[in-house]
Amino acid sequence: MKIETFEKTIKVDEFVKGYVNVEEFLECCKACENYEQVWSCPTYDFDPVDFWRGFENLYVVGKKMILEEEEKENWETLMTQVKEDLTETLYVLEGQYPHSQSLSAGNCKICGEGNCTRKTGEPCRYSEKMRYSIESLGGNVGLTASKLLGIDLQWIAEGQIPDYFVLVGGLLY
Repeated sequence: MKIETFEKTIKVDEFVKGYVNVEEFLECCKACENYEQVWSCPTYDFDPVDFWRGFENLYVVGKKMILEEEEKENWETLMTQVKEDLTETLYVLEGQYPHSQSLSAGNCKICGEGNCTRKTGEPCRYSEKMRYSIESLGGNVGLTASKLLGIDLQWIAEGQIPDYFVLVGGLLY
């Protein structure tokens, strides 16, 4: 697998204006099995736009995973590895930028699939590590990837694994 990294920094106000539509993406979230089931997913007890505006800048990072034909059957394992590496990189950046917050590439899986405490009404076990994703806060990841990073997303279609996957995360600071 070949991994290409794409990066861009944008002012949060500009990002919110051009890439965030909470109502539209909340509707997408409602169709997902994780909606109101994991702490990293809506609904929230805060306004996502206010969350964005608590920061001045957004550093966006995309990881394009280009798969060899023989790797496609293990794409989920490979994606999990790349997501874990990206998450760790963003945690390190948080340590370098006081009052920053990383944004996950997709929903939280720290507790393992189906084991989040949100379903039982208990607080998050790992609140110091749980992070929201761009899309869960109303950000358009497809538009972010294409316009800011110059990558068009590919999707699984009719059971066919695409030539590449893209993970997008970031750091608000």
